[in-house]
Amino acid sequence: MTQATEAAILKRPPRSVRQLLFSMEIDMRLMGMVLILALIWLGFNVMSGGIFLSSRNLWNLSVQSAAVAVMATGMVLIIVSRNIDLSVGSILGLTGYTMAMVQAVWIPTTLHLGFDQPYTWLIALAVGIALGAAIGAFQGYIVAYVGVPSFVVTLGGLLVWRGLVFEIQQGQTISPMDKTFSIVGGGLPNGAIGEWPSWIVGILCCAGIVYALVSSRRRRREYGFPVRPMWAVAVLSVSACVAILAAVWVANNYFWPPLLAQQYADAHHITEPLGGLLIPAGIAFPVIILLGVTLVMGFVATRQRFGRYVFAIGGNPEAAILAGINTRRTILGTFVLMGVLCAISGAIQTARLDSGVTSLGTNDELLVIAAAVIGGTSLAGGIGTIPGAVLGAVIMQSLKSGMIILKVDSPIQDIVVGAVLVAAVALDTILQRRAK
Repeated sequence: MTQATEAAILKRPPRSVRQLLFSMEIDMRLMGMVLILALIWLGFNVMSGGIFLSSRNLWNLSVQSAAVAVMATGMVLIIVSRNIDLSVGSILGLTGYTMAMVQAVWIPTTLHLGFDQPYTWLIALAVGIALGAAIGAFQGYIVAYVGVPSFVVTLGGLLVWRGLVFEIQQGQTISPMDKTFSIVGGGLPNGAIGEWPSWIVGILCCAGIVYALVSSRRRRREYGFPVRPMWAVAVLSVSACVAILAAVWVANNYFWPPLLAQQYADAHHITEPLGGLLIPAGIAFPVIILLGVTLVMGFVATRQRFGRYVFAIGGNPEAAILAGINTRRTILGTFVLMGVLCAISGAIQTARLDSGVTSLGTNDELLVIAAAVIGGTSLAGGIGTIPGAVLGAVIMQSLKSGMIILKVDSPIQDIVVGAVLVAAVALDTILQRRAK
């Protein structure tokens, strides 16, 4: 290295934080959401005297966020395509209640096949998912092929599907659920995967993230696109792995309730140590389902033709038509996918409650839309991310959970949720205006 080159390097002005983040190709809005979530957690933790960031509360928070987050991943594609679905809460309620009926009434009583059969949970899930897909296809067909605005169609669906929930069994609560089906809800002792399987899942997630970052960099270099520097890939990999392993550590530090642990010890003839038997719960099954849905939806949105078509339609519908995209079929597909995700969320919530109730999913459509919008999905269409929607769902649930711990009245909770939704839409509007 010559003296002139060395002097030039020494005189080079230091990079700003913004330039460093830009070179790492970090989504600034996503980073802002992470910081907001951290502030929310720290604030509630201080006000609750350390209860909010306890392993128990964070474990419950992850389970409570799963159902809304699953639906929010589908709402991203709906909104990106310049549509809206106001009926997701009612679809969740109808599919969840129908799955409860299949398990507790139709199979054991109508078909006389008995209760808690090995196939009961499979039939219930299949019926619920098929019903969700059918409802989504029906609404999507009216929107895409008849031309009725999605706001009107799904607003009608909100009322129709909620009314059907009451008509099926005259508003009765249906319980209990099949034991295998109840695992989907995350209830202990069988609703979590345990300590060592959780570490295995965490390590696999870390390996997957590192592989994705490295392979993405390699592909971009092959096609001559700008790539992240290796130090940026290393920083992102380490940061993601630390966050994942920390989440696994928190899940493993939530232990079975003492009564369940005592029952387990008695059943397995284990002498309880002083202070009681500590059995780590690990990652709950609803969170495992959410991870799977997020991976699949992220792959569909970014790597599949269908997802690219959805973003093309949202960005410029006329150009998408001229490019030969079957916009009607694509929009129909987004509503079918939304119906399936509502059924999956319905299964999670029904299993968690261990019963089918008529109020299941009430007002969830507001939480789902808010999660998607807070996560960076633009109501103008064409912009949105799956991870952002999941993070938005966690933010919404964190607000609710924190206010419940602080014993804030329910009306005040609704006011906060509404204010956050309006603020998110206002921020999106400002960003859209500046981009023009």
